[in-house]
Amino acid sequence: MGVGGNFWELLKPYARSEGFDFLRNKRVAVDLSYWIVAHETALKAHHVRKPHLRLTFFRTINLFSKFGAFPVFVVDGTPSPLKSEARIARFFRSSGIELTSLPVPEGGVSAERNSAFTKCVQECVELVELLGMPVLKAKGEAEALCAQLNCEGHVDACITVDSDAFLFGAKCIVKCFRPNSKEPFESYNMSDIEAGLGLKRKHLIALALLVGNDHDMNGVRGIGLDTALQFVRAFSEDDILNRLHEIGKGNTSQVPISIKSGDYMDTDENSPNKKQAHCSFCGHPGSKRDHTKFSCEYCLTNDEEGCLRKPEGFKCDCFSCDMNRKHKEQKRLEIWHTKVCDKIAKEPDFPKDEIIDMYLHKDNGYFSEKDGPCMCWEKPNIEMLIDFLNFHQNWDPSYVRRLIFPVMSTIFLRDITTTTAEDLLFGQYEFDSLERVKTRYGHQFYVVKWKRAFNNVAYRIPSNVPDTPQQGTRELDETEDLLDDCDVPEVLMDEGSSFLLTDENMDLVAAAFPKEVKRFWHEQELKELKRRKSPSSRSDKNENSASPSSKRLQLNITEFFPSTKVKDQSKADDSSKEISDSQDSGASKGKRKESSSNLSKSVRRRLLFD
Repeated sequence: MGVGGNFWELLKPYARSEGFDFLRNKRVAVDLSYWIVAHETALKAHHVRKPHLRLTFFRTINLFSKFGAFPVFVVDGTPSPLKSEARIARFFRSSGIELTSLPVPEGGVSAERNSAFTKCVQECVELVELLGMPVLKAKGEAEALCAQLNCEGHVDACITVDSDAFLFGAKCIVKCFRPNSKEPFESYNMSDIEAGLGLKRKHLIALALLVGNDHDMNGVRGIGLDTALQFVRAFSEDDILNRLHEIGKGNTSQVPISIKSGDYMDTDENSPNKKQAHCSFCGHPGSKRDHTKFSCEYCLTNDEEGCLRKPEGFKCDCFSCDMNRKHKEQKRLEIWHTKVCDKIAKEPDFPKDEIIDMYLHKDNGYFSEKDGPCMCWEKPNIEMLIDFLNFHQNWDPSYVRRLIFPVMSTIFLRDITTTTAEDLLFGQYEFDSLERVKTRYGHQFYVVKWKRAFNNVAYRIPSNVPDTPQQGTRELDETEDLLDDCDVPEVLMDEGSSFLLTDENMDLVAAAFPKEVKRFWHEQELKELKRRKSPSSRSDKNENSASPSSKRLQLNITEFFPSTKVKDQSKADDSSKEISDSQDSGASKGKRKESSSNLSKSVRRRLLFD
């Protein structure tokens, strides 16, 4: 949840739609609990076996291989007593049960999470560790550790749906994915929020205290998101929390500087309470009697007929009226501010220092500031992963090997530029060639062809699913869900050799095999030149064989009509010769002349053109 009061809707105008390579080569902290809960209900509706494992497996593969990110998974620790109490309150509220007093964990010990959910988290942790991804455990909330890693520069972004990650210090949050789009990531940056709303971290903490949060669902009664936003904006970041403490103690005279008067001179002559007399006819300063004879300085007319009548809804903009309006606005703001302060003062134990300290706490993980978190990305443990997925998902070992192949190829391409790279991928596959260029969601990939170097090895490709690739560039169906599923490498059998086809990032392949990439594009240029040359040669032959009259020339009507008439006459002569073989030519010509002489000139011309 995070901050209450539809907080995400407030931030929605400042969201960014990021492209396909937004997370490439970036470290990103993933709130694992969010992944498990996100689409578990939808997957259960399709009768998927253990949806939390399936979703975590496919999303991790695509996040690492397709999007090129380095995920760091963060799991929740022991929730705070306040969070446990708020969870109990949320449960009773959703059940429609009203309690005068909620059960509180005894001895300050937090209530344990649901045992079934805890088991799902443990299985997902075991899965991502077998995939070679680092896992960190938070002391409390996972989003707090994600935010700390982002704030300290250990990761570049956080993947979570909890908006209070900003309160914990996060700089960039990836809230949701749109896999069927050319811009699959929706991110929120703290810099955009500061520039657009004028709110910094402590402002957001104060906002959460007023409207409610995960640790105090009620907030201050009678204060909504709009009122809280206007209230916290009136104070500076360094001053807002101190002012809340003063107001909570009953000192409601804490008027911010932005509301205090200072735009007008409160003197005897120009006091807002002593408004200057105005003419009831024109509405300008002065008496009506004086304005009847002569026009005032605001109503300059060409004659001496007096001032002009004021239009409907007229408001004078003289100095006196302007100061009077500012004075009334200031009084209105002061009254509004006093009412908000009274509502805050009536709230018992406001604000709670435990919540403020929790948001400002800088030690949310089990690592020292000096050493930092241990984040190492290793190669997947293939054999144990096969056993794990075969036991939990009933997946065939050959199917698991094909699914994990893109992860291994990505690691291989990254390592090929260093001296520590192995000669063969998976211990038996070598780079063969670039098959083609594939386009997915407007983003291009190389389809790499991997050749199997040995035949008698443990890693076997099922021969019952040979996929014959198409040549050239191919556009895929954008209705496929890139995050909830992944592309199984295509199998190709050619002249007794086995090949696997995978989609790889173009920059990654170019860095690993620059010569092969250069050769591929040279061959593509030659094919393009040959394709362009072939149709042009055929067109040249057609132009040479055609008569001069068949060329595309713009003729006027006097030139077009005779030339057409000559061609039609020659056609008529040819047809008459054919008719003369079966009938008498003289009789047929005579009949044609007799029939044509009866037609008008316009009809004959129309028949001639047709």
